[in-house]
Amino acid sequence: MPDTATVSSESEFSGHAHVAAPPPAGVDVRHDWSLSEVRALYELPLLDLVHKAQTVHRAVFVDNKVQLCSLLSIKTGGCPEDCSYCPQAARYKTGVKAEKLMALPDVLDAASKARAAGATRFCMGAAWREVKDGPQFDSVLEMVRGVRALGMEACATLGMLSESQAKRLREAGLSAYNHNLDTSPEHYGDIISTRTYEDRLRTLNRVRDAGISVCCGGIIGMGESVDDRCNLLRTLANQEHHPESVPINALVAVEGTPLQEQQRVETVDMVRTIATARILMPQSMVRLSAGRQQMNEEAQLLCMMAGANSLFFGEKLLTTGNPEYTQDMALLEKAGIRPLEPRQEG
Repeated sequence: MPDTATVSSESEFSGHAHVAAPPPAGVDVRHDWSLSEVRALYELPLLDLVHKAQTVHRAVFVDNKVQLCSLLSIKTGGCPEDCSYCPQAARYKTGVKAEKLMALPDVLDAASKARAAGATRFCMGAAWREVKDGPQFDSVLEMVRGVRALGMEACATLGMLSESQAKRLREAGLSAYNHNLDTSPEHYGDIISTRTYEDRLRTLNRVRDAGISVCCGGIIGMGESVDDRCNLLRTLANQEHHPESVPINALVAVEGTPLQEQQRVETVDMVRTIATARILMPQSMVRLSAGRQQMNEEAQLLCMMAGANSLFFGEKLLTTGNPEYTQDMALLEKAGIRPLEPRQEG
């Protein structure tokens, strides 16, 4: 069985992720959405869309708490991929320097501090195209074991995985694996050429088959059309099992990347995307991810009203800025929103 929180009754879904109870009455879980259906949702009058998403959200996540997640770049820069949005690509001059894999004690120290600050999930990101077997992967496995021993969910994003690597991560106790689709299949080739959409889907299937929770979402603001945005959500929602976590990122345009001139994503677009994701994937944790630093408090609260129930906190998301911890805690306190408590088991 997956190493995840179980649900105490059919009418309650804990939100610690991963093993969802049967949906409550009136909540429709589907895997056969058409593009026209998704676009019709996305283009509802905004307040109607948010109300619809909030109704679904409250029916599933009855305690309405927000999960706090911390993300650490355990191996920064030097990536051979050409993702147009990414400052860690070696081919772009962004000021990000390639660094070696962090030492195990340093990673676990960061995880301990994140847990003390209220994080229930600790995510570790490495700028690799794919995982290579050997000492570095063995070190990552030790990091996973160490994070789980702290009583936290352990998440990793390491690039593409083989079937055996996914199994080894599962054996080490990995709770979730992040591997975003980024955008629609149609727009993908305009953003990345060094791996295919099918490569990403294969890794997701290997993660799922190994019994690891799937964390998969995308980025808006990369020059995509509304249809592209809707088709990304449709692709996620039409998987045999919805991703347990769906990060929604707003592009942070970094100087030196091909997308450096992209305009900032408007709040309304972010809210529409989150609300549509909540309706399409009602039992998933929808994560408000990159781009929060560019949002004021009201925009962030509107995203939470639309169905976002997880925040990444800390100074950085890998290599881009993120709101300060004290700001996040002050916002949640003012809004009367309680964070999920750290779990006690290892």
